[in-house]
Amino acid sequence: MTAPFVFSQNVSLFIAVVLGFFFGLFLERGGLGNPHKLTGVFYLTDFTVPKVMFSAIVVAGTGLYLMSDLKLLDMNRIWIVPTFFWPQIAGGALFGVGFVLSGYCPGTAVAGFASGRLDALVTMAGFGSGSFVFAVLYSYVENFYGSSAMEGATLPKILNMNHWFIIVFLVFFAIAMFYVMEKYEKKNLIRGQ
Repeated sequence: MTAPFVFSQNVSLFIAVVLGFFFGLFLERGGLGNPHKLTGVFYLTDFTVPKVMFSAIVVAGTGLYLMSDLKLLDMNRIWIVPTFFWPQIAGGALFGVGFVLSGYCPGTAVAGFASGRLDALVTMAGFGSGSFVFAVLYSYVENFYGSSAMEGATLPKILNMNHWFIIVFLVFFAIAMFYVMEKYEKKNLIRGQ
């Protein structure tokens, strides 16, 4: 199956830059360039980040699979990051520590820096330094880095279920999660007054 719309590499790069610009703009306008809002989820004071993330997951997943089912998109042409279970668990834990300490993730650090926050620049320098240290030490962790490979794991593949069952579950899970978060935020807002 061939996708009906194929852009040249230059057009694709231009579209990526334009989309990236608006992604960063919406991050910043949504307050996600502010480290206090970003780390609020860890302190149970602000749940904007999980709301944004789950909204993005549900919308993107629904859109991708809907376009695939309508034969507007060939899912085999979508590159899925290869899964290495234990290394990615370790990397996620390290990422989480860095997120709590700095108040930023890579994308929000750029948005924060674009907003004039110098702490975001320090965080970006930390990402660069960490990447350099990883490159220097790679030969020592190479075996672990390539362990527990699962190719491009997705929930429909792992659970051997139709993708729409997963998406419907995620939609209901997100709605329930948003409801609980809203109740918790309102309760704490009233308590804080």
